[in-house]
Amino acid sequence: MRTTIARLCAGALLAAIALTSAPASAADGFDGTWTVNIVTRKGVGICDSSGSLPIMVSNGRVESGGQIAVSGQVAQSGGISVIVGHGVRRATGSGRLTESGGSGTWRGSMCSGTWTAQKI
Repeated sequence: MRTTIARLCAGALLAAIALTSAPASAADGFDGTWTVNIVTRKGVGICDSSGSLPIMVSNGRVESGGQIAVSGQVAQSGGISVIVGHGVRRATGSGRLTESGGSGTWRGSMCSGTWTAQKI
């Protein structure tokens, strides 16, 4: 359950990042498979303290790379917003990507924290 919550939070973070919109073709430099590492800063004990989540970016759109639903967008500037969800649990996230990495914050209903990403 903690892993699911951490994944949800990570997904939500990515989804919030994805909401920072830009023309899809402008964000092509971010296309590919990414690994997102999530760390819980608030709500430890309720949520997993850490976890990782695979995501895919294609034409600036963020999609799930695994079993947890992830949606969002990457702007031309690298700003990212995402929504991550599993069942009724949801989390949002935002931050910034470069061509090979990124970082930001995420928030769920009971937990929040930070995330880092690396392009695979």
